[in-house]
Amino acid sequence: MNVLDENVREDQRAILGQWRIPFRQVGKELSSLGAQDDVIIALLHRLKHPTFFTEDEDFFKFRLRHRDYGLVWLSVRSIEAAMCIRRLLRQPSFRTQAQRLGKVARVSIDGVRYWQTGSPELARVDWL
Repeated sequence: MNVLDENVREDQRAILGQWRIPFRQVGKELSSLGAQDDVIIALLHRLKHPTFFTEDEDFFKFRLRHRDYGLVWLSVRSIEAAMCIRRLLRQPSFRTQAQRLGKVARVSIDGVRYWQTGSPELARVDWL
């Protein structure tokens, strides 16, 4: 399940829908508007293997790695969020839900940097 933070713009949500990328969004289908970070983490623990996409840098923390969810910080302009989400979901090492679990990632125009459960190293993937 792909979960969008409430900070993902409505136009980006619409683009994802046009591309048939399934998602649910905090403040709309999940939880309530203004949910604090700890409430969102608790929500992720209740969902079945979610990948959470946010524009909030606070979620890019090594200690937030967990085998049952993935976290993705979209470190791009807000208007580029949908494109970067689609690009990440097409990246071979992030293509499946299982591949995204246990990772805390930072997506930028240059590529992806991420931590994964079981490894202390910050890994890097360049865009194809």
